[in-house]
Amino acid sequence: MDPYIVLLAMVIGYLIGSISFSRLVTRLVKPDADLDNVILKGKDDDPGTRLRSMGATTASMKVGSRWGCFIGWLDILKVATPTLVFRLMFPEQPYYLLTAIFGMIGHNWPIYYKFRGGAGVSALYGGMIVVDFIGAIVCAFAGLLFGMFIVKDVLVAYLSGIWFLIPWFWFRTRDPIYVAYAIAVNIIIILALVPEIRDQIKSHREGSYDMQAAMDSFPMGRGMLKIMERFGINK
Repeated sequence: MDPYIVLLAMVIGYLIGSISFSRLVTRLVKPDADLDNVILKGKDDDPGTRLRSMGATTASMKVGSRWGCFIGWLDILKVATPTLVFRLMFPEQPYYLLTAIFGMIGHNWPIYYKFRGGAGVSALYGGMIVVDFIGAIVCAFAGLLFGMFIVKDVLVAYLSGIWFLIPWFWFRTRDPIYVAYAIAVNIIIILALVPEIRDQIKSHREGSYDMQAAMDSFPMGRGMLKIMERFGINK
């Protein structure tokens, strides 16, 4: 691979990925909203947990689920678009994988906003739409089923679709480059979620974490609640 194109793919992916649509859209829709002070409520009088990520989920708690969904699609497109350009321009080389990876890095640690960004899930699926659209759907659906029906854990349902990308790419391509891509995106998301995962573990231990309230606070969670209620799964 050409080292200059490698660098270009990484820089373009990162700079475009660093655009924070959660901040931009919230500023237009609700200028007085404070995204630095979004609290996930706990049980009873518990003060709750402050959300540290700055993505569509956090924004939706201030501007509503419809705008949150719109922001999520913008986050998907900001990674999908440059990734698609590099794939079309250089179909024989995996430059576009680097664009997708660095789009996620930019989304999670944006240079324009003191490196405070989102969790990277929307950005991940933005890249996956171009890298392997079928894999994105299959792994997300399988992860949802695995987390909800087998493990019966919401966090596992939310993340296991991303974990499943590793075996998916291995069995589908047998190409270590694609497996490395899957490993990289998992590491990026885990690193971005470490602070919030710690807070949630602490809340679980103290008995103050309200899972239903947590799920009801963002669009995907509300959809998962409806599915769980339909199939009689305990929350």
